[in-house]
Amino acid sequence: MQGKVLIVTGARGVLGKVVAEIAQSRGARTARIDHAASQGSATPESIEIGGVDLSDATQAKTAIEAAAKHFGKLDALINIAGGFAFETVGDGDVATWQRMHALNVLTALNTSRAALPHLAASKAGRIVNIGAMGALQAGSGMGPYAASKAGVHRLTEALANELKGKVTVNAVLPSIIDTKSNRADMPKADFSKWVTPQELAEVILFLASDAASGVTGALIPVGGRV
Repeated sequence: MQGKVLIVTGARGVLGKVVAEIAQSRGARTARIDHAASQGSATPESIEIGGVDLSDATQAKTAIEAAAKHFGKLDALINIAGGFAFETVGDGDVATWQRMHALNVLTALNTSRAALPHLAASKAGRIVNIGAMGALQAGSGMGPYAASKAGVHRLTEALANELKGKVTVNAVLPSIIDTKSNRADMPKADFSKWVTPQELAEVILFLASDAASGVTGALIPVGGRV
């Protein structure tokens, strides 16, 4: 991570915060983009860009360009921004499908498109997306979410093929991430089996590193002990 410039979207969330903090502790500089308002001032090591709707292509491009201008370059884009909904197909609403597509697919698409020129100029450009093991085979109530994350998988593969030799593009596929909100939603679950944010962050940062130069188009399950 030493000397790398990383963009982390969804940086105010549990996973985004952990990824950004670990990367910075290892010598990276981070641009932290989130829908929530910015709470910190810009420094040579970090900049927060808040109040951004990444499902809007114009806002995404503005945020990416602000990060590139601040640091003078971009080396990696970590697309963590997204959302979840549990809703059956029969009893649900088409608006939920549209919202999941916007939060999970369009956010990654818009930031990737905006960052491509900068990443291609890097000697080690990287994109890391967040897919889902649950999108490999959707269960009851998982239709809208799984369909959107399957879209992230296909986006990852398409970009990887388009950018071979220029930028690597990979995705991690977590099972259930051990967060306070997930514990509250599933209080009877065995939390020890879930993947921790720190475990997932290590795989993400490996894919963003020079060591992963030979890996592109991969969908890597990070299931913890599920």
